[in-house]
Amino acid sequence: MKANVVSHSLPMPKIYNALPPPRDELDQVLAFLYIGPNVPTLKDFRQTPMLVRHNKVARALEWLKSNHSDYTDLDISYDNLNDYPEDEPPVIINYTQSMQSNKDPESTAVDDTEEEDGTDKGDCPFIVHGLTGSNLERLGHSCPHEITARAVEYFKSCGKVLGTGQAEQPESIYDNPQLYPQMFPWLFPYGLGGLRNVMGYKVVSEEK
Repeated sequence: MKANVVSHSLPMPKIYNALPPPRDELDQVLAFLYIGPNVPTLKDFRQTPMLVRHNKVARALEWLKSNHSDYTDLDISYDNLNDYPEDEPPVIINYTQSMQSNKDPESTAVDDTEEEDGTDKGDCPFIVHGLTGSNLERLGHSCPHEITARAVEYFKSCGKVLGTGQAEQPESIYDNPQLYPQMFPWLFPYGLGGLRNVMGYKVVSEEK
């Protein structure tokens, strides 16, 4: 079996000469959606991965500028960095309540899983919603197209997706030493090591 890979460059709406970008421009590309029974507090924010640590970001950018060949001309904006809060996400926070009931969200216990308080008449049943045990294990096994059917149902109900365009012409692998370092930056942390890169210990041939 043989396979060919074709790579296209992705559109860049804006190239920054200084990092990090201004805080007010982050809202154009990033949003924070919090779903829960209560409005998020500062304690909740401390448990999310959306916080910015000034010293961590500054050290990462300084290392990048000093060590990566594609970022030698980077301007580090410490003024922009200082505008980022450290105790809450630096972007717009959208809150969606996950429970629509007669309960007071602020006084609901952590282990209280009932949707509503009280009952109209008769017995008060205890119901657990979701897939557990064998039902969860068999999801997609007894009916291979079950997951696909759920995805189709999502699109029919006007579910949203993110589409990313690409350049019209594919990237060439010949005489393009920065192609692989730019495609796989975690494999080339210094921006070096691509095919025919003359700044390495030895030139790596495109034929091998």
